[in-house]
Amino acid sequence: MPALKPTDIVGEVIWLGRVADRDVTLRSAPLDAVALTYAGISGEAHGGLTRPSCSRVTSQHPKGTEIRNVRQLSIVSQEELDEIASACGLEALDPALVGASMVIKGIPDFTHLSPSSRLQMPDGATLVVDMENRPCHLPAKPINTDHPGAGARFKAAAKGRRGITAWVEREGQCRLGDPVQLHVPDQRAWRS
Repeated sequence: MPALKPTDIVGEVIWLGRVADRDVTLRSAPLDAVALTYAGISGEAHGGLTRPSCSRVTSQHPKGTEIRNVRQLSIVSQEELDEIASACGLEALDPALVGASMVIKGIPDFTHLSPSSRLQMPDGATLVVDMENRPCHLPAKPINTDHPGAGARFKAAAKGRRGITAWVEREGQCRLGDPVQLHVPDQRAWRS
């Protein structure tokens, strides 16, 4: 019995990007297509099979410990990006300014997709949802460069709508305009 259920929900890839060097800038460079490899997007600063642990997982691993990289991609929805822009007092917010790898439109409540859900491309390339990407202060600098003062509002505006982090389960290609089918775990929600 399959553990993942295909849904009738199909989004569309409307933006792709890559952060080449996080130490220089979090700003993504837009792309028309990307090769999704087991290490993420080629040339992406967030890529790699492993990564040093960060503040998000210090309850499990001391900061800097080498761990599996389940944060290879930062994916946001266009609908939630529009909500963030509005809350920041902007007409629109360029996904490059928040270090996005991908923007998808058409999948509701995107930031709250169940961990372990899959996003599958037409050629079978598949991304696994790690979890919600919690907002941080890092996008403030590139946002302020283009929209002075708006960066300070980003973290609060992005709460609950910052998108997800994901990792590559099956290699393949992703292009602008590709449909993305959502698959969800076949299990009830966890109760404590």
